[in-house]
Amino acid sequence: MCSPTAAGIGLGIAQSGMQYMGQRQMAKTQAQAQSAASKAERERYLQEVSSMRVRQGQEQVAAAQKMQDAQRRSREARATARVSAGEAGVAGISVDALVNDLFREEAEHNFATQQQADMNNVGTALQLDNAAMNFTNNQLRINRPIQQADPLSAALSGAQTGLSTYTALK
Repeated sequence: MCSPTAAGIGLGIAQSGMQYMGQRQMAKTQAQAQSAASKAERERYLQEVSSMRVRQGQEQVAAAQKMQDAQRRSREARATARVSAGEAGVAGISVDALVNDLFREEAEHNFATQQQADMNNVGTALQLDNAAMNFTNNQLRINRPIQQADPLSAALSGAQTGLSTYTALK
């Protein structure tokens, strides 16, 4: 039969070893979980930014198309006005005023369209900044420091268990 001293020491050493191994395994598992969560967050962020950039590109194309359409309609209206004025035998300042008015309408439309596109770009820039802040905050939340295995703590706990066992068996 074992002596109480040997039993206490053996139990303490076993507990220390098991506690240390458990701490190491828990730290390793947490590191793997953090790595996977960080990767998923990075992919989510890149997808969000990509989606915003695609939408921004689509808005820019739509604005350019609106401006081209306005230019085409204005050109057609000016040509029609000149031809109609020529057929009616009207010339001079009144025709020039009509043509200039059509130029002004086109310019106003293009200015408003460009102003809207600029505001959309500012909105997208703010959304991108917000997404970057959210990404950073999520990464900080995910990647909190991992408590590493502590051999001294495990040894002290094992020694306490060993002493308790020794005292109980004595």
